[in-house]
Order: sequence, then C-alpha cells, then structure tokens
Amino acid sequence: MAKYKPQHTRLLFIDRKIREKRFPNRNSLAEEWETSYKTIQRDLDYLRYELDAPLAYSAKERGYYYTEEQYQLPAINIRESDLFAIYLADKLLIQYEGTPVFESLRSVFRKIEDSLPDKVATKPGNDQSLFTVLPPFATVILPEVLATVFDCLRTSTRLEIEYRSPGREPEWRQVDPYHGVRFEGDWYVVGHCHLRGAIRTFSLARMVTARKGMERFALPLHFDFRKLFGSHFGIHWGEDEVEVRIYFAKRAASYIRERQWHPSQTIVDGADGSLTLTLTVNHLLELKRWILSWGDAAQVLAPLELADDLRQTAMRMAARSPEAPS
Repeated sequence: MAKYKPQHTRLLFIDRKIREKRFPNRNSLAEEWETSYKTIQRDLDYLRYELDAPLAYSAKERGYYYTEEQYQLPAINIRESDLFAIYLADKLLIQYEGTPVFESLRSVFRKIEDSLPDKVATKPGNDQSLFTVLPPFATVILPEVLATVFDCLRTSTRLEIEYRSPGREPEWRQVDPYHGVRFEGDWYVVGHCHLRGAIRTFSLARMVTARKGMERFALPLHFDFRKLFGSHFGIHWGEDEVEVRIYFAKRAASYIRERQWHPSQTIVDGADGSLTLTLTVNHLLELKRWILSWGDAAQVLAPLELADDLRQTAMRMAARSPEAPS
C-alpha cells in the first residue's frame, strides 16, 4: 500500500521547521518526515521556484532559512470534509492500540495535524467530545509475538510458533505467513502450515511463543486472500460452499434488515413481519454461533444437518442449565 503523504502537508512541515529557525537540511527533513532525499529536494525546488519562497542555504548552519521573515506560505485550501475525515480516522486508531503500527500511525496523524494552516478554525484534536469509538473486545496478545509476526509478514520470512489450539496442548509449528487480518478484536495470520501441509488461519492470541525463522519464502501465485475468504462468515473458511436459509421472527427481523451480514445474502419478507435470510458460506462454525445468539427468534430451514446440529446444541445447553430456584 502506498504511503499517503500529500505534498502540501510536507510543504507546511518544511515551512514550520524553517520558521522555527532550526535550519533544516534535506537529510534531516527526509529522516523526520520518513521520505526520500529526492522528494524533499523536489519540495524545496517547488517552494523556491513555484511559490517564490525567499529560500537560502546557510553554509555555517548547514541548513535552510528565509531571507525575508515576513514571507508567508500561500494558504492551502482544506475542506471541512477533509478535517472531519482526519478527525474520525484519529478516533478510529484506538482499535489498533497495543500493536506495532499504533505509534507509527499516531505519529503520521500528529504530523498532519501540526501541518494544518493557522487559518483553519478547528483542528482535528480540538474537540474530543463529538464522537466516541468503542473498540471491540480485544484478545490478549504478547507484544513480542505481535512484533515478530508483523516482521515475518513484511519480510516474507518463515515463522516458528508455539501454538495452543482450543482444548489441546501447545505444539510447535512452522508457518509461511501470507496475510494478516484484524477481525473483531483479534489479529490473525493466514499462511501455509508445514505441519498440516495446507493453508491455515492462526490467532495471534493463541501463540505462546513466536520466533523469526531463517528461511525466506515467495507468496504463491495462486494465493488470493479475497477469493479464499470470499464466502466466509467470520474468520474461518472451508473448501465447500453451502447455502443456508434462516427464518427470523418479527421481533428480530428489523435488526437483520439493518445490516449487510454477508455479500451473498438475500432477504425474503414474510407477511407477518418476519423474514427469511439466505446466504452461501464456506464454513459453518461462526455462523452457528451467530444463529445461536438470536435464541428462539431464529430457526434454520436449510441445510437440515445444520438445523439438527443446532437443535442438539440447544438440548445440551438446556440439560446443563441449573434448576430455577423455587
């Protein structure tokens, strides 16, 4: 993904450094803004030749300065919608707190905010009471595990993990990490598991230990994450697709209509306010959990195997329920 660092924000950043009389040079500006030396050179040329900035270089200070202190950089038009987008994006960053990318993202947003012209009436961080983002419940992931997995993803290096599957003792696995996924408060990595000899999905919260291996790998040409997870419901996926039809009583139907639960979904309304939701998925585990969350307001019409599985699950749940006090 290309870095989003528009030129006007860099120009404002360079202008501010010069006005602070720090005598910035091309190397210091490129390092602080995390861009290339050539990009900064183009920005300086743009300031000098296109914006007529009285820019000069001090051999003594080894940096740039303005020969006319009253010079003002021409105001850059920033729409209110742009400010609002920056404001909301800053709020949404809370979902990534505790991850290796959080501080980098915060740094980028602080630079954008600091680079806004003084004429802008409202900066993104001035009013924190308008919106609140409530992040999903997050799993507990060891910081060193998260950093190692991200490193292996970036460098296409084999990952060695001690992995604890539900109900099992931890075991060591070697994984070629292909793709990282953030889903409902957890981080997952999708890749080739050498133990199983197939592509598998691993939760970072279940990794007891993670080590960077010595071997590099190339992403297979046939791997397409969008195609692989095209029919998923949740983070799990399978090879075979199955059509599922679910009846929702009137008291739940309005909630179902409010959301796009799956790309393949179709809804048929009933005369009494109920509806039937039909979708095609390639894994039933998380769909089953979702259906159970609706209680007796949902009923699986097809396939019969899923309906029977849910019926058996409900019977086991009822058998384990404590008796109501008299």
